[in-house]
Amino acid sequence: MMLDLKSRFRGCLLGGAIGDALGFPVEFLSIGSIKRSYGEKGICNLRVRGDNAKFSDDTQMTLFTAEGLVKAKSRGVSLKRSVYLSYLDWLKTQNESFETYGGEGLLGVPTLHSSRAPGHTCLSALRSGIEGSVSVPVNGSKGCGGVMRTAPVALFCFARGANIQGADELSAEAAAITHGHVLGYLPSYALNHILYGILEGKELRAAIEDALDATRERFAYDELAEEGIKCLCKAVLLGLNKNASDEVAISQLGGGWVAEEALAISIYCALKYSDDFVSAIVAAVNHDGDSDSTGAITGNIIGAYLGVESIPEEFSRPIEARDVIIEMADALL
Repeated sequence: MMLDLKSRFRGCLLGGAIGDALGFPVEFLSIGSIKRSYGEKGICNLRVRGDNAKFSDDTQMTLFTAEGLVKAKSRGVSLKRSVYLSYLDWLKTQNESFETYGGEGLLGVPTLHSSRAPGHTCLSALRSGIEGSVSVPVNGSKGCGGVMRTAPVALFCFARGANIQGADELSAEAAAITHGHVLGYLPSYALNHILYGILEGKELRAAIEDALDATRERFAYDELAEEGIKCLCKAVLLGLNKNASDEVAISQLGGGWVAEEALAISIYCALKYSDDFVSAIVAAVNHDGDSDSTGAITGNIIGAYLGVESIPEEFSRPIEARDVIIEMADALL
């Protein structure tokens, strides 16, 4: 699919923020509760509070990931170290006193100084003072707090002609800053590979299958990785069945609270609705689980695949910090 990179980059970050904002109001609700509150089809439209639709910590951390990559050269540190420093900046925005306005870059964006149900693992890992890594895990968590924020790594590295394997590893390392279990960072490796394939112009199914092959090879000798890879492969089979019930299919993949399940649900939704941005993110958030994270990851994938033009105005216009998201996408490019 031939789209210019600006469209794909903007689609990836903006799509992720929209999927996040769609799922945020129902993150802790069962599918039954969602239907009782929003109708039989579930939540299908953004909930606009005040002047905009609000996203969760998923998009906050995605933006800080992007800023960390962009600032690495001026900081004079490695890409991974700079991402870690930016996560410490994000941590400042979670201060209950909110007295850190006025910093440079994202720290100077008031709307980002807001606590939006941040993950306990991310908070505790960053407060520990330890910069986690694949080789020196900070904990044993495999929660989805790593994979939901690492899409900018693929965009940044691709724009600079980086080797895909190196970018895959960097994405895993960025997740391992806070999530030390192999299944906490393996999905970030796989997601990076999927997005690289999309940026190269591959069809979505081919990009996903290539990513699974690469991930299987990279983690071939890790027994703990097998469970995650099986879950991702199952998502592909379910996603290719266009007649499958979304509710039933997603229930077979889990709730998305852990990283492999979150990516699996996102793969299913993106494959099932590969030509329809809205249908993909709606499917991704209407389930018994971590709706904002699965919405965000699905939005990253389908937004990059279909481009920013595929996002209807009624979803794009009200999203908070829209200009910041667009500016960050362009900075990555």
